[in-house]
Amino acid sequence: MDRAADGPGRDVGRLIRLDGLRGLAACGVAFLYHAQQLFLPGMHGNEPRLYDWFHDWGWTLVDLFFLISGYIFAHVYLGENAEEGGQPLTRGGLLDFAVARFARLYPLHLLTLLVCAALFFTAPGNTAIAFGAHLMMLQAFVQPVAHTFNGPSWSISVEVICYVLFALGAAGGRRTLRLVTAFAIVGALAHFVLQGRAGGPWVGDGLPRGLLGFFLGQVMWHCRARLSQASSALLVCMLAFGLALDMGGRSSLLPLTLYAWPAVLLLSLRAPFMGSAPMQWLGDRSYGIYLIHMPVLQLFQSRLGELPGKGTTQLVVIAAFAGTVLILADLCYRLVEQPSRRAIRRTWLRRRRNIGAGMASPV
Repeated sequence: MDRAADGPGRDVGRLIRLDGLRGLAACGVAFLYHAQQLFLPGMHGNEPRLYDWFHDWGWTLVDLFFLISGYIFAHVYLGENAEEGGQPLTRGGLLDFAVARFARLYPLHLLTLLVCAALFFTAPGNTAIAFGAHLMMLQAFVQPVAHTFNGPSWSISVEVICYVLFALGAAGGRRTLRLVTAFAIVGALAHFVLQGRAGGPWVGDGLPRGLLGFFLGQVMWHCRARLSQASSALLVCMLAFGLALDMGGRSSLLPLTLYAWPAVLLLSLRAPFMGSAPMQWLGDRSYGIYLIHMPVLQLFQSRLGELPGKGTTQLVVIAAFAGTVLILADLCYRLVEQPSRRAIRRTWLRRRRNIGAGMASPV
């Protein structure tokens, strides 16, 4: 859910069409998958098949987030884009990278954590240990995962691990990054082949999902010239194949992550609409949509209970829920995310200049 181009001096070559895709994916998770919690179980089944698919598999859009992040990080921090943006990822740039990631992720994460702690402090999973794990961005590793404070934020902590591995690998040079990428992808594939189970989501799949998607996204970026030659018809076939392939007793995340979501990413890069102003607006607020929607959903549940919603009732409730989330995400983007990001960057750049001036001054 992070946008790598938000780093210091990094708005060069921004892939705005993937920002739009990230916004759509966030809405899919929030408004088509998690929103079903507002209604009594079994109250869907007569909707269009695509809508019904989101009820069962919308959670896998998180794997699309991982893939997008890996592709964008490679685009921004590797190769010619890094040089145009000012500084590729080297050992000397690791602190700048860490500050940029902190400025992008932590302020809104902390705000939503404190709000959830204030509103839902009596929930069984909201313990002091869980709160500490959330503070340290380790929420994916405290039980019950996805059921403490702001549940969907588990994927943010998995992304942080991917960022750390990526940064250390890139700072070590191309060969080191290739090794890190290979180990991450092979290790994740081994997990799903040996331990993957049908259905889901499963708690033990969190880190392998992140590693597979994020580092596969980087491989796609490196192969972007060859992938650009694939016809759109072939990509549509890949998408259909990934969505339809039944793995039997094995995890269906593999065909989705290896075929469907890469096809969606490549098709989005070819679609002008994905870079339109509405999609950019949605992409800028995708992080807020993702972190804000669950607290809002829980408040809706506490007020309305589980509704026997079908047809018009369901549409009205989901529209009200989506509207509330989008308004709050916009407010958080303008009043929390952007100001805090700028403040953290200014503070860091000032400190870095002071350190440099102190080192340059005569003894």
